[in-house]
Amino acid sequence: MNLVHKIEHWGDDYHSKATDVIRICLGLLILIKGITVIMSRDAVYSLLVDNDNGRFGFSGVVLAGIVHYIVFAHIVGGIFLIVGLVTRFAAVIQIPILLGAIFFVNIAKGFTIFNSELWLSIIVLLLLVMFWIIGAGPYSMDYTMRRRNNIQSE
Repeated sequence: MNLVHKIEHWGDDYHSKATDVIRICLGLLILIKGITVIMSRDAVYSLLVDNDNGRFGFSGVVLAGIVHYIVFAHIVGGIFLIVGLVTRFAAVIQIPILLGAIFFVNIAKGFTIFNSELWLSIIVLLLLVMFWIIGAGPYSMDYTMRRRNNIQSE
């Protein structure tokens, strides 16, 4: 058994029910952030429009693809985190987004105590890494499916 399997096994065995409440709240937060990106079309459009002549340039096309990935990953990943379905995968697909939010978006506003978006991004990133390690708990679809497979195999 390699180190990754040992960590996953430890996370499956020593998972408290309170962390499931944190996972559900984290999933709701990420889902709301995804919906917020959809709702703020003007801000996204101003981000995508190139500075010269108001047309989409190559960077606008790349940014449009990134925005679509962010929206899809936040909505689907948030729902998966809420119900506890493929929790580790749902957490992993969120990590690059949060790293980008920390280093490219929020750090530009300054690393101060008053930059609440930066602190929220850091806390969400740490929680995502935690759920990547420990996985879903007893109040999840992962746990229900694993238990059902164990009962059927016996």
